[in-house]
Amino acid sequence: MNRLARPAARRSAVRTLIAAAAAATLLVGCGGGKDEKADAGKPSGAAAPAAAFPVTLTNAWGRTEVEKKPLKVATVSDGDTSIALALGLVPVITPDVEDGGPVPEYKQRALTKLGAGKLKTYDDTDGTDFEAIAAEAPDIILGMNTWSMDTDYAKLAPIAPVVTFTDKKHADTLTWQERLKNAAKALGMTAEADKVIAANGKAIADAAAAHPEFKGKTYTYAVVHPEQLTFMSHADQDPGIFEQIGLKKTAKAASYSADKNSVSLENLDELEADVLLMTYPFGDNGLLSASELESNKLFQSLTVVKGKHYAVIPSENTLSSAVAYPDALSFPWIVEKLTPILAKAVAGK
Repeated sequence: MNRLARPAARRSAVRTLIAAAAAATLLVGCGGGKDEKADAGKPSGAAAPAAAFPVTLTNAWGRTEVEKKPLKVATVSDGDTSIALALGLVPVITPDVEDGGPVPEYKQRALTKLGAGKLKTYDDTDGTDFEAIAAEAPDIILGMNTWSMDTDYAKLAPIAPVVTFTDKKHADTLTWQERLKNAAKALGMTAEADKVIAANGKAIADAAAAHPEFKGKTYTYAVVHPEQLTFMSHADQDPGIFEQIGLKKTAKAASYSADKNSVSLENLDELEADVLLMTYPFGDNGLLSASELESNKLFQSLTVVKGKHYAVIPSENTLSSAVAYPDALSFPWIVEKLTPILAKAVAGK
């Protein structure tokens, strides 16, 4: 599993990237799905054969059975909502991870494609709203992307079958493909999941092929958290979007790990690479602003900065959040938005 920032639930700006953690998946995933529209809560894909059900679900908290193909799906995290939308399903209810704010472009694209104006949501400020979920009488509840299942499962299970981890540690370790496949099995949509995986593999492969100049270029990716400037592209980080598109880690990456990732302002030369990528997801709450860092004399002296091979991944459009935690829906959009940023940085423009 690739790691950048572990959010409690993926959100824009501060709620998206929790400063106390530095972990999240950097793998592919989004539906390249179907052209037909779907009614809210109903799959747009072909129905699974009746023989595929019942499906027995065993997880870390119990065992449940899905008697027939679910049509009404509820979700308990944004990542689970992304799984549903990527498979062509509009959930009957989801957490309001945007807090009433704008819906990210990639999510709105999926909703528009599925003929849904907007999602029906519940306020998750104080956690999962079990009563709101129960009121929608879902056939199934997706909980493949949540860190609160240990406390939530006992209250969710009486409402509907819950699709979640077979081991509690999987909240951190499962890849997005595994989450998608597990959910798809319970939904009778394994074929659709395979199409999502193939479409996203093609998206990154096409981007890499279109930019052979990326191949072999070293990169450093750093995030300005409230308490530190964090070296994210450390040696223990599994290959992710940046490396799938052709870049590779610097030798300095071996000096850093998930538990040792702080870069002091006196050691900004640790960021040297063919390409330097920064992001400021916490805005004014970060350790320092982009202008403050860029006016730093040591930063200005870096070869990568002087050569204009430095770029900021924006947070205002949720790109830095999506890069931190790609899921089954956001990945093609990430590739679309990130590729020109990388191309400009590699070219030194």
